[in-house]
Amino acid sequence: MPDALRPRRGTAFVTGGRHGIGGATAIHLARAGFDVAVLDITEDEDAVRTMSEVKTAGSSGLFIKGDVADVASHEGWIESIASRLGPITCLINNAGVNVPNRGDMLEATPESFDHVIGVNLRGTFFLTQAAARHMLDTCRAGMRQTIVVISSANAVMVSPEKAVYCLSKSALSMLAQLFAARLGAGGIEVFEIQPGLIKTQMNRAVWETYGTAIAAGASLIRRWGTPDDVAQVATALATGALPFSTGTMVPVGGGLHVHRL
Repeated sequence: MPDALRPRRGTAFVTGGRHGIGGATAIHLARAGFDVAVLDITEDEDAVRTMSEVKTAGSSGLFIKGDVADVASHEGWIESIASRLGPITCLINNAGVNVPNRGDMLEATPESFDHVIGVNLRGTFFLTQAAARHMLDTCRAGMRQTIVVISSANAVMVSPEKAVYCLSKSALSMLAQLFAARLGAGGIEVFEIQPGLIKTQMNRAVWETYGTAIAAGASLIRRWGTPDDVAQVATALATGALPFSTGTMVPVGGGLHVHRL
């Protein structure tokens, strides 16, 4: 699309965005007209590839190496993004970690608990808080402002072998609703996406197990979900495809969420 015809939607900030769901979302947002800042704890070939795709889409990009659990750095990241790319109009809370070893929840350790909660919940809460303040301070007439929280089907589906992960994701559902309630009057829309069985590096250890379950009908659409499946929904929400809505959860699981007997 010629640059003059591309919509200008402001700046999107995607956490955990070097690859997988975050990387795909960064690219789709760039194609939709956002300049994109990506935060990730690792800067590697995947990060370079994602930022190259952002540029190819005609958008400006900024990669920040950092850990969302590092709450003290949040304000600095936001200031840097705003000074380089312009005010943040979309936050995609995608960064997350799983339990280091799946196993008996009776053997879970305080150290693993603190790590998972520190990234998935604590870091996400305080980054959203900082971004929300920034959005309220920089709102402009006619510019949509959106926050999307990527949680998991494990927000509502029990997996005892990764209990702490489930706890962190269930709390993100409430986080999204709380911020929706607080920010609605300010015109900021907040959504939650619950991905189902999405084939990413995070769940590589269970590709075979989950693949067998999918083939047997675990999800109504009998295939793995892809990062693009989630990214397209996140981009639709960020661009206003769900008008007059906020605090809404959108499942992206091919029917995994449907309760059956």
